[in-house]
Amino acid sequence: MKGFFTVGLLILSNIFMTLAWYGHLKFKELKWFENLGLIAVILISWGLALFEYFFQVPANKIGYKENGGPFTLLQLKVIQEVITLVVFTVFMLLFFKGETFRWNHAVGFVFLILAVYFIFKK
Repeated sequence: MKGFFTVGLLILSNIFMTLAWYGHLKFKELKWFENLGLIAVILISWGLALFEYFFQVPANKIGYKENGGPFTLLQLKVIQEVITLVVFTVFMLLFFKGETFRWNHAVGFVFLILAVYFIFKK
């Protein structure tokens, strides 16, 4: 159960991280944001990143083996990286219609899945 809760928190964390890191690239399309300066964009992104930490820190605390969770530190990191790329890819495909997901990206994802397999192999 802690494993699923950890992964769920990591997914939420990565949604906010992706919005903070890349969401501002779409701000110009929104009337209220179109004339924002760089400092304002940074502050908004920082505010979004704060919510990332509200989910990331508990996910790592709950999921870490030495705190009673099911994952080693390395496993937590690999899970987080794979979730980051999946969340980013979904975000990119939904909000950046000019970007494409090509066969080589799919091959890269297969290698990431293999990385997860080998990291978790006993």
